[in-house]
Amino acid sequence: MKPTPEILAYFPGKQAEITSYANLLASVAIERGLVGPKEADRIWERHIANCIPITTIIPQEVRVVDIGSGAGLPGIVIALARPDLKVTLVEPLQRRVDFLLEVVDQLKLPIQVVRGRAEAVKMQFEIVTSRAVAPLEKLIQISWHMIPKGGSLLAIKGESAQEEIDKTKLKKGATAHLHQINLPNLPVARVVEVKKGA
Repeated sequence: MKPTPEILAYFPGKQAEITSYANLLASVAIERGLVGPKEADRIWERHIANCIPITTIIPQEVRVVDIGSGAGLPGIVIALARPDLKVTLVEPLQRRVDFLLEVVDQLKLPIQVVRGRAEAVKMQFEIVTSRAVAPLEKLIQISWHMIPKGGSLLAIKGESAQEEIDKTKLKKGATAHLHQINLPNLPVARVVEVKKGA
């Protein structure tokens, strides 16, 4: 599938870069086993389109860390759609880190790539993002120390997002909210926000 003008419109000034990234996902990432071979024709509709909605609920000019970044979803999509943000990608597996570094270098993105587990990261970020990493409760456990008061974990989830919220034991002072984001020309996205009390 080729990118539609409607999807490219979410990347003003970065349309060449998001197209190059999609091409890398459909070629290099598949060759290296970072993305399944059946995904080649669905990079735009299933992966990039799924990551765009989260970019609309992140505050202006904050620090964002994408944990378990894998092949860069949603972290690289966030950085391209929202150049006002300071984005860091955290990924424990070296072959994924190598791919992320190549993408950042080729696209000349101001992104920091950190090899390691989320639990070991010492820095703080107003926003922590994740997609297809772990259940919500586990995400809270591994990322909570990175989030300052007033900051949030934003997790892209599927249709059972509300069930996941209902069975998750939140930390003291935390609140959880399900964002159902319905943007023009994109499928409905579900993002769970867990906010750390101020």
